[in-house]
Amino acid sequence: MSLDFFENECQEASRNNSIFGLCDKENGQKAYSDDSKSDDWIATVINNNSKNIVFTPIDNCIIIYKKETKDKESTCDGMLTFDDTIYLIELKFRRTGGWLPEAIDQLKNTIRIIRENQSIDFKYKKAFACNKKHPSFTTIDNELSKKFFQETDGFRIDAQTKIVIK
Repeated sequence: MSLDFFENECQEASRNNSIFGLCDKENGQKAYSDDSKSDDWIATVINNNSKNIVFTPIDNCIIIYKKETKDKESTCDGMLTFDDTIYLIELKFRRTGGWLPEAIDQLKNTIRIIRENQSIDFKYKKAFACNKKHPSFTTIDNELSKKFFQETDGFRIDAQTKIVIK
């Protein structure tokens, strides 16, 4: 069965706000974008050039099962698409624990699933691991960054809650 990650009922309407947030209540509902309740934001999207950006929830919206099982695949929370750019986003709300490796695994798995179902024809590809409890930039060593880039056919990895649209 082929899934379409770029044209589906989960996709939100395009927005061009200069600033908005990405939210996940972590209660089994899909992630969403918001421009009014900044306390709920896990990641902040800064869009100073007012580009038209589409947020598409993935986890709890585009349901994918592991082959020959009823076990749900672990996917990232959503993606931002604009121009020739795709940003995959994993939203966390944890102070401690292995949140970063878990987020990276979810991002990699989502990229794998998208690639199995369709091509990713974007010039710029980035994956963000965002944790509201760790809002500042989290260092990802060069080796991990290089490995992620190679394993995902060109996605760069970043770990912070500010997503700047260029």
